Amino acid sequence: MNQRVLLADDQHLLRAGISGILNSASDIQVVGEADNGEQAVELARTLRPDAVLMDIRMPVLDGIEATRHIITAEPQAKILILTTFDLDEYVYEALRAGASGFLLKDTPPRRLIEAVRAVTVGDTLLAPTITKRLITRFTARPPTPTSVPKGLAALTDREREVLTLVAGGLTNDEVARQLHIAPGTAKTHVRNLLTKLDARDRVHLVIIAYRTGLAEG
Repeated sequence: MNQRVLLADDQHLLRAGISGILNSASDIQVVGEADNGEQAVELARTLRPDAVLMDIRMPVLDGIEATRHIITAEPQAKILILTTFDLDEYVYEALRAGASGFLLKDTPPRRLIEAVRAVTVGDTLLAPTITKRLITRFTARPPTPTSVPKGLAALTDREREVLTLVAGGLTNDEVARQLHIAPGTAKTHVRNLLTKLDARDRVHLVIIAYRTGLAEG
């Protein structure tokens, strides 16, 4: 089954280019295009795409506010922010709004296709420079155990190990190699963490790990 994608960007030529790239993949179909945030919110509501590719700077309603509106209406929506800007203020606002990924517009076409595939199945994707800054930002803060998720106490020792490695920026394959387990087993552990901690995605897991003191800078 094709992954259905909605594009939101105020530049028509850029939308056309991205649409061409995504439609070239046999398992991805662009089902709608919006040239401002308000249209993106409406089309997300009516089309219910598997993923939304969202620009940040758009007229009427910017991408961060549009993301916030979409996530409020559909908490499980998958939104991938695509922008020329990787400034901290945009990164953190987008993640707080509920975005599942953040890529720059100079991302190679193959990487863009892989990003859409990853986000639609529940993975989180951040540009490498953004991942490093996200982790650095939270390691610079003292842990705040006051907002400990209820499921934290139910984690097994192995799941705590996996959570710590995920907080260090490791992928599932890297976690598997580090713990000498099968990649499928690592993926299962991450899926269990998402469920037990009621986390939206890997970014949320990273934040939980640092806020609760399980990961330290």
